[in-house]
Amino acid sequence: MKDIVIPVWERYALTVTEAAEYYHIGETKLRRLAEEHPDADFIIMNGNRVLFKRIKFERFLDQATAI
Repeated sequence: MKDIVIPVWERYALTVTEAAEYYHIGETKLRRLAEEHPDADFIIMNGNRVLFKRIKFERFLDQATAI
């Protein structure tokens, strides 16, 4: 079987590492954002793993003046 590789810009959710590389935001800062906004619609918790909903997180970043 071949592994299907989905480009980052087409993924629904990104891990902290993927989001850090894609958005050029540090992993620590992304984890802190997830802690500060636990009920935000751009966060998915998969057990103890944080995932960011790419499109919703982009909307959040568009509206933010500072993070």
